[in-house]
Amino acid sequence: MLLNKHSVFILLSCFKIVVCPLYDQIKGLSKPSSQAQFQPQHTPITIFKHYLFKTDGEGHGLDLAFPHWSVQWQVLMAQTSSVSNKSSVKETHAFLRSLDPLQGVSQISLEEAVRREDINVAFICTENLSHEDNIRKFLQAQKHVCVEYPMTMNYKAAVELWDLAEEKGVILHEEHIELLSEDYIQLKREVEGKTLQEGTLHFTGGALKPGFGFPAFSGIARLTWLVDLFGELSVTAAALEEDSTNGYSKMTAKLITSDNRPLTWIEERQPGLPRAKNINFQFDSGSLTQIPTAPRGTVGIFMQDLIHFSTKLAGQVTPEELTKEKVRVLHCLELADKIQQLCHS
Repeated sequence: MLLNKHSVFILLSCFKIVVCPLYDQIKGLSKPSSQAQFQPQHTPITIFKHYLFKTDGEGHGLDLAFPHWSVQWQVLMAQTSSVSNKSSVKETHAFLRSLDPLQGVSQISLEEAVRREDINVAFICTENLSHEDNIRKFLQAQKHVCVEYPMTMNYKAAVELWDLAEEKGVILHEEHIELLSEDYIQLKREVEGKTLQEGTLHFTGGALKPGFGFPAFSGIARLTWLVDLFGELSVTAAALEEDSTNGYSKMTAKLITSDNRPLTWIEERQPGLPRAKNINFQFDSGSLTQIPTAPRGTVGIFMQDLIHFSTKLAGQVTPEELTKEKVRVLHCLELADKIQQLCHS
């Protein structure tokens, strides 16, 4: 399906409605046939964004103001069918929404969004624990999906969802804005070509709100940094310290690179704890103890990821690149799963 000036991306939030244009220069975006191979066609596309609530627990913000792009103002809202159930193993902490008009805009249910043939792509930005169920619904309806990390709370489910996407011939994309920031890109440049001896990445931040899952999954952006910087990793040990009375948690994971260089990843959280990423990478040629700062780019990281997703839909990403990204995403989820198992053993 062709992305053009009439294409929209629709955002659902408990707090506000934002409508943003899509990349109107992408050619050949299509809704797939039942074949596993995605074949572009030329018809209009509507995009549904299922957005239950967004917190600053992971420092996310919306970066949607691009007035030089054409916009068709159309808003579709959704109501989640998930209800918080503290006795449930799969606790979702979802807000149940009314379908009454909101600021003069008619809403639709999640079920209708799944059912409607003119909605071809879903953006899922709900709480982490509900990602898997929401992804599965849209994939089964043969719709492309872009989801915030982590796509699931376990490795096996992620493999199943990717297999389902390939079976339905649709794109499943896990958003990883942490790889697109100017600071990280500069860090990667400084690491490139150096031989690691050992290293530590220590994240601190406030307590997560309910529904974000185990720290190895909620903090998978940091794990993705380490995999992207140093390649395939293995988990050798992991431990979790918790003080529920004070809302404190500290997860420590011991990792090794493919050439047996040790890495330590720490996720530490408590109400009021400053948000920071501290590194200490020791190389044969010296050390790197601060994340470099770099000037902000002209295109925000959320829009960069949206454009990347759009190029996938347009068939402009090679199979080799798609496979490489899939391998990285699944590798990180497998590591997170192993860390969780070790912490609970």
